[in-house]
Amino acid sequence: MRPTGTNPSDGLPATPLRLRRARKHARAHKPREKSKVMANINVTPLVDVVLVLLIIFMVVTPLIASGVPVELPKTVHHNRKPDDGKDIIISVTADKRIFMSGRLVADARDVTRLVEEERRRHPEKSPFVKGDVRTPYGAVRGVMEAVNKAGLDDVQLGTDEVQDKNDEKAK
Repeated sequence: MRPTGTNPSDGLPATPLRLRRARKHARAHKPREKSKVMANINVTPLVDVVLVLLIIFMVVTPLIASGVPVELPKTVHHNRKPDDGKDIIISVTADKRIFMSGRLVADARDVTRLVEEERRRHPEKSPFVKGDVRTPYGAVRGVMEAVNKAGLDDVQLGTDEVQDKNDEKAK
C-alpha cells in the first residue's frame, strides 16, 4: 500500500499544485464541446491597409513621371500621348544639361551610346525629347542628332497645350 497523500506515479507527497494538475488532466479526457464558427470578418484592418496603400500610390505616382521637370514649349494643336512607359525620355534643361531617364548625361555624344543600349534592351521604346522653352535651339538639335546617330529616325518632341481663354472661362 502506498502512504496517504502521495502521488501514485512518483511516490511524492500530494501538494495543491499537483492536485490541480491531476484534476486538469482528468478533465482533459472528457470530449470537448465544438466551438461555434464565427462568420464575421473584421474588415477594419483591411480597409486601413488599402487606404494607406492608396495614399502611397497617390503620392508616389507624380514622382514617377519620367524625366526631369522642364518647362515645355506651348503649342496650339497639341496631340496628347499617354505615358505608356515605352519612351526613352531625354530632357534638356534651360542650362543645357542633358538627362536621360532622370540620370545626368555628361555630353550629347553619350546620348547616342545610351540610346543604343536602351534600344538593345527594349526594342519597342522610342525617343521622346523634352526641351525646356528657354533652352537654345542648338542644344536640343544636338540631342536630336545624337538620337539619329543611334539609328532612330522617329523622334518625338514634348510640348504643352496652349490654354484658350474660352476654355478657362468654361471651367
